[in-house]
Amino acid sequence: MIRLTRLNQRPLVVNSDLIEFIENAPDTVITLVTGDKLVVRESADEIMDRIVEFRHRLLPTSFAVLPTVLDSKEATDANEGKTE
Repeated sequence: MIRLTRLNQRPLVVNSDLIEFIENAPDTVITLVTGDKLVVRESADEIMDRIVEFRHRLLPTSFAVLPTVLDSKEATDANEGKTE
């Protein structure tokens, strides 16, 4: 989720996974995969930076879970006689 600002200065939090594309024309218009459009004060570059920052915060958490998932898969494969 990223924090943005509507043109009327009201804050808005957007699920960045739902962004389909961003246009600068001349205001910044975000189109979501649902077809909804949001007009915000931030530029496309600022929005992309916030998305990257958000995903960087999630990355360590994702990698922390990965060994557990891999160990679980290996154990399941071994129990089923499927080794790779």
